[in-house]
Amino acid sequence: MNINESFPSDNERSLIDYNTDRPPLILPEYGRSIQSMVDHCMTLTDRSDRNRCAQTIIQIMSNMRSHSGDETEFQKKLWNHLAAMSCYELDIDYPYEIEKLSDLKSNRSRISYPQKNISKRHYGAILEELVKKLSEIEDKSEREALIKMIGNQMKRSLGRWNKDVMTDEKVFDDLARMTDGAVSYLPSEIKLMSDNEILTEVQQMRPSKKKKKK
Repeated sequence: MNINESFPSDNERSLIDYNTDRPPLILPEYGRSIQSMVDHCMTLTDRSDRNRCAQTIIQIMSNMRSHSGDETEFQKKLWNHLAAMSCYELDIDYPYEIEKLSDLKSNRSRISYPQKNISKRHYGAILEELVKKLSEIEDKSEREALIKMIGNQMKRSLGRWNKDVMTDEKVFDDLARMTDGAVSYLPSEIKLMSDNEILTEVQQMRPSKKKKKK
């Protein structure tokens, strides 16, 4: 068998309708068939025929897409999509006010992302919020218990970030800086977890690597 026989000849190729030779779809999620229906609807000269054709297209579009919630909003969306696929040139009696997709996108409000000024990013915002609470605790034993808890968490963060700087001296120095000197302790005054305990916890928190099958 000649390998060329499996490919269309130039004459046969001219009869084949390739998607790459067609204009790009306005709304690809509906496919080429729906776009062809819309194009056909635009060629109908009688307005009543166009209206009936549009209703049929909307019904098919509705069956193609699953939805939940407000039915009116869903139908409004379909009619807006129909108008968009006709480049807003389909002259029919629309049951809803048509808004151009470009206008809908421009009217969407951008959700602002909360920005926090974190002095020590490797410790995180939550830990810094806990540090601020220290000044509100009057009971000494309760205050020192919280300092120990925060100090251990700071030490874990240092272990994940750079274990070479993970020392009790570094933790209490940073804690003093973060509280403007309000919390000032020596490592001998409040005992934190040992380096080995922290590193073991850090190692356990890391996702295990799966062994590759041979």
